Amino acid sequence: MYFQNVPEITVQELKALMDEDRTPFILDVREEREYVVANLDGTLIPLQQLPHRLDELDDHKDDLIVVHCRSGARSAQAVQFMRARGFEQAKNLRGGVLAWSREIDPSMPTY
Repeated sequence: MYFQNVPEITVQELKALMDEDRTPFILDVREEREYVVANLDGTLIPLQQLPHRLDELDDHKDDLIVVHCRSGARSAQAVQFMRARGFEQAKNLRGGVLAWSREIDPSMPTY
């Protein structure tokens, strides 16, 4: 499934923010079993639960929120959903944790 016009951030851009102590709010929309394998220390709200738990993110509504999954497809869907509900700074992490492992931290397990 392809989502058009979903704003993205690259793993390099996210790493630069982290290195500058400007880490954005990170939302992981994978399943818990995936989170335990590898994660970016983000808040876990699986995609299927997001519609029912979106209010948990209200304190971050105006903040940059980087949403990620394994490869970027589920997180793109989440960003589209969130932006339609007023989370205008939500961005998809292009390539997800696979890109993070490949380009930033090769020690991160992949699955």
